[in-house]
Amino acid sequence: MTRLPTSLIAPLLILLAGCGGSEPPPAPPPPPPPVEAPPPPVASAAPTATVEAPPAPPPAPPKSTPVLSLKDFATPESVLYDAKADVYLVSNVNGGPNAADGNGFISRVSPDGSKVDLKWIEGGKKGVKLDAPKGSAIVGGTLYVADITRLRMFDAATGKPKGEVPLAGATFANDVVAGPDGKVYVSDSGIKIDEKGITPTGTDAVYVVEKGKAKVLAKGDELGKPNGLLWSADKLWVVTFGSGEIYSLDKAGKKGDAQKLPKGTLDGIVAVGDSLLVSSWEAQGVFKGKPGGSWDLVLSGLKAPADIGYDSKRSLVLVPLFQDNAVEAYTAP
Repeated sequence: MTRLPTSLIAPLLILLAGCGGSEPPPAPPPPPPPVEAPPPPVASAAPTATVEAPPAPPPAPPKSTPVLSLKDFATPESVLYDAKADVYLVSNVNGGPNAADGNGFISRVSPDGSKVDLKWIEGGKKGVKLDAPKGSAIVGGTLYVADITRLRMFDAATGKPKGEVPLAGATFANDVVAGPDGKVYVSDSGIKIDEKGITPTGTDAVYVVEKGKAKVLAKGDELGKPNGLLWSADKLWVVTFGSGEIYSLDKAGKKGDAQKLPKGTLDGIVAVGDSLLVSSWEAQGVFKGKPGGSWDLVLSGLKAPADIGYDSKRSLVLVPLFQDNAVEAYTAP
């Protein structure tokens, strides 16, 4: 075998390498592209609570327009139409409703307002005892007037005193009505009104007076501070100053037909045709309706409308404004 000279081996190796001998190591891969960090989450705005302004109170109803307005009374609580004499009799508390101050009086007014005998019956004069007169009724020529703890009696034609009937346990004798049988019924609202406001006394009751003596027909908190009284459709109807109800009492004093009116602090009640009218201090007006049916405000804008009356000859609703020392008459709705 022929050996290549050593001097030719190195150049030959270089030639073989250039003709494709073993491959050089691969180049390293390029580095991966940089990964961008995701943007930080954007905090959503906290929900904003929506605070709605309270609704504005409804506007006060416009004042009804009277056909007659008389001033200068002294805390008038009740107006009674004396159909026989064709006059209005106005009870004036003239002070605190519970004050036994001896200065109450009854006014006698002509229907057109032209003649006013302001103190026709006056406490402390001509033998008259009268403290804080409220509701009244005429039976057999006698005028009966509720007066805190008793029922005062006067001659309906002359105004002369005719005695009194004590109402045992009463604290706020309020309204009076004559029954079809000639008996007299009186409500006790069971309250005290003074500089501290209105305080319940728990004496809520309705009395019946017969032959000069009074006895309790119904008594208890369920009467709801009874105020106005009316005989209609052979039932004694009661409206309340406390519970805002109208209900009936039967001959045994059982309560029935109870219904709440749209607004309370009810005072007077009269019948006009086959409907009833009820005055409400809270509503500042007079409701019209029928027991068990709907009630609509038919006279409005009347501040403290107390024990209303009804002039059946002229179809006028007579409204004593307790806090305004006035009496107004309105065409019956």
